[in-house]
Amino acid sequence: MDIMEGIYTRRSVRQFTGAPLPRETLLEIMKAGTWAPSGLNNQPWRFVLIRDEAMRRKLASFTTYGTTIMNAPACIAVFADRVRMYHDVKDHQAIGACIENMLLAAHALGIGAVWLGEILKNAGAVRSLFELPESLELMAVVACGYPGEKKGMSNRYPLEDVLIKEV
Repeated sequence: MDIMEGIYTRRSVRQFTGAPLPRETLLEIMKAGTWAPSGLNNQPWRFVLIRDEAMRRKLASFTTYGTTIMNAPACIAVFADRVRMYHDVKDHQAIGACIENMLLAAHALGIGAVWLGEILKNAGAVRSLFELPESLELMAVVACGYPGEKKGMSNRYPLEDVLIKEV
């Protein structure tokens, strides 16, 4: 898939077939995330791969989008490693780029995915669920699976509406 086609055709997928995903495919998605740019190449992202149904059920209890987590055969919790970080804004931007790389990789591999952020209201509980140190800060959960829905076209504001100045 051409990169521009991938960018323009990727959509958030919240309905999945339920068929299991190969571990290798999930590792490839996370690997793509690790190729995001980061300041000083500090690579502040860390992942927890969740495929166990009982663990996904517990994770689902921390968000109003629990149905999406339960319908996905796999989720990837993305954390910021505060020990690796040196600048909050730059490092959080890097993790955003990491997550976008993961979403684009999933799309290119024929996998549906959605970036879930509402769960951040319970970030501490998620960290406790996985028995992780406080130095790891939850950034998002990415739910992944074979798409159970076909997403149509989306729209964006015209470029002339968002380009505020050209000098």
